[in-house]
Amino acid sequence: MDEQDGWRNMASAPKDGSRILVTIRASEQGPAEVDLAYWSNGDQYASEGWRASDSSPGHIIEYAEPELKCWMPMPSANLARTSMPAPWEGDDAQQLDGSGI
Repeated sequence: MDEQDGWRNMASAPKDGSRILVTIRASEQGPAEVDLAYWSNGDQYASEGWRASDSSPGHIIEYAEPELKCWMPMPSANLARTSMPAPWEGDDAQQLDGSGI
């Protein structure tokens, strides 16, 4: 992974509530995609964990750790959905955490 200005390992993602871009792994529900997410310490609506930034009380979109492949800091202002970076398609078994297990 390009740690300098690209995708980074999820283990290094900030858990301070700041918004970041994440690659959501491909699944039976669809191909890999990029979303805007943040870490929540938990509240009356859900437990701690990764949430989509468009979550709202009563409609929390949570991501389990295995669903998220990697993260990237937010780029400069004026980010539109059409200008999102492509999901990281690297071989995560070799480059993420050093294990495919």
